[in-house]
Amino acid sequence: MLEILSNLPGVMATVISFAGESAAEGLSPRTMAALAAGLAIGLGALGSSIGMGLATAHAVDAGARQPEVFSKIQTLLLLAIVFIESVAIYSLVVALLLIFTVS
Repeated sequence: MLEILSNLPGVMATVISFAGESAAEGLSPRTMAALAAGLAIGLGALGSSIGMGLATAHAVDAGARQPEVFSKIQTLLLLAIVFIESVAIYSLVVALLLIFTVS
């Protein structure tokens, strides 16, 4: 997993350089917006899923260590997941705006 994340800047640089070369060759703005929308929702979903996984793992670990406070931990976990999920929703909104507003 860490190898994939460590290669992410190189992948992003390759995609951006490909997009720049393609734009110079006459690629339409609509195609570029579709590429940007895919990157937006992909990275937003990746970050949100990693964040939710880490939050859940730590909440379960804390509940296993102190079972008497599990209801408080569960409430905090659900609140944290709501805020983490809002990042994915914002990514979806940006992707939809890119797709439907670029002419």
